[in-house]
Amino acid sequence: MDKATLIGLIFGIIAVGVGMVLKGVDPSVLMNPAAILIILVGTAATVAIAFPTSEIKRIPKLFGIIFKEKKQMNPVDLIKIISEWAQLARKEGLLALEAKTSEIDDPFLKNGLSLAVDGQSADYIRDVLNEEIEAMEERHAAGAQIFSQAGTYAPSLGVLGAVVGLIAALGNMSDTDSLGHAISAAFVATLLGIFTGYVLWHPFANKLKRKSKQESKLKTMMIEGVLSVLEGEAPRVIEQKLASYLPAGDRKIFLEEGGVNKGE
Repeated sequence: MDKATLIGLIFGIIAVGVGMVLKGVDPSVLMNPAAILIILVGTAATVAIAFPTSEIKRIPKLFGIIFKEKKQMNPVDLIKIISEWAQLARKEGLLALEAKTSEIDDPFLKNGLSLAVDGQSADYIRDVLNEEIEAMEERHAAGAQIFSQAGTYAPSLGVLGAVVGLIAALGNMSDTDSLGHAISAAFVATLLGIFTGYVLWHPFANKLKRKSKQESKLKTMMIEGVLSVLEGEAPRVIEQKLASYLPAGDRKIFLEEGGVNKGE
């Protein structure tokens, strides 16, 4: 479970709910079937119109990515593994790494090492793996755009809902007792549209973009690590090169500890 997503969602609901109470608004006014229909079903309809079916089918999976913490290799552990491969390759040759491919869980890293062991050139390996990253980024960008567009449509639909509600309210001006209630209910759609757009859909899109960027960065580290081993670079040099991908604090700790080759 991605705790940050869950905590943010809870805080967002609490902020709006408590804020309404402090303003003297009964939260029960949000239970407006017409407003909910216009915002939720309307947003779903606009997204369905805007995107092909093949991308719409991925929405349940995208929610899984947003709310689940994907298990990825720790960058520091990756550096240590690459460094160990470099030591082995310098001592016993690149073919000695063939046995290591069966120990790798990550398909991308496994493919990169397999290509290197098979004797492919550095340029070929870089091109193949970069193409895979680009395809992944394009797929992730399409998923994030679905939520980004939903965040754009929802507030506009909220205005539409308010207009519909005001038309209904002004169409019955003779009943002054219910006029105020009808006008306040009209703006519930606006509230729901803004809330879903800026507290749910846009943040969901940004979450997907950030997770995609983190995954791309890790895969880029894998490419550089595999190519460094292929080119016969010293383990210590590889560690220093890959450490540049780490956050400043983690990089400082890793280099001060000396990585895998401390004391060499």
